[in-house]
Amino acid sequence: MLEGLDGLAAGDRHRGWDFVRVLTAAFGRPVVEGDGADPALVRVGEDQIGFVLPAALREAYLQFGGRRDLTAVQDFLVPPQSLAIAADGVLVFRVEAQNCARWGVSGQDSGQDDPPVLVNDGDGWVPYSDRLSLALVEMVMSEAMFSADQRDVDHRELDETTNALVCAAYEPLPLPVFPFWAGMDGPGVRWFAGPDVLLRNDGETWLWVHGRTPEAVQAVRERLPGEWLMVADDDEDEEWGASHRIVV
Repeated sequence: MLEGLDGLAAGDRHRGWDFVRVLTAAFGRPVVEGDGADPALVRVGEDQIGFVLPAALREAYLQFGGRRDLTAVQDFLVPPQSLAIAADGVLVFRVEAQNCARWGVSGQDSGQDDPPVLVNDGDGWVPYSDRLSLALVEMVMSEAMFSADQRDVDHRELDETTNALVCAAYEPLPLPVFPFWAGMDGPGVRWFAGPDVLLRNDGETWLWVHGRTPEAVQAVRERLPGEWLMVADDDEDEEWGASHRIVV
């Protein structure tokens, strides 16, 4: 399930797209041909902003930009035809659900294939990721988690003891610590993996778990006992299919 991340951390964005394919297949919703945004709409976006998109962003649009479950469940990847340059010269490509934060690439870095990413929580732009591809892979991981069937995800508050257990019991993924936009002055967002699960630690205050099966999530609950907030219901099953596509 982790195949591809080592190469991404070493600077190969193409290994990141490989990881997206491995990850989505492992969780039962593989990226397939036709999941990308319409290339014509990508060109419309480029015409509007006046330059060719960074290669990492263009590739992400064309490979999985049409998959709402991977790009637009909680926060959203801006549709290519809606891209615009902010007044401060930043190309904004992702926006938080309630517009509390934006992610973008500085205009002066837009000619790079895999430029640095900035985030703005309302107090100005600050560094988020050294490479755009890393931010896009993390986006997919987060949105896939938020779109998961309720039986395959859970979350809870983190206390100091449980936070230490997470760090000791699960493997940290070879990704940077991303700034947590809801608490920019505190610890960031870190990702971990265990048997058939991914875990996201938000600022050492909140833990999310995404499992390939309900049993994998239950194993985490048992390993980290506490007040978990999701209740599995065998009578409810989220529908997939057309709802996973963004109509653009």
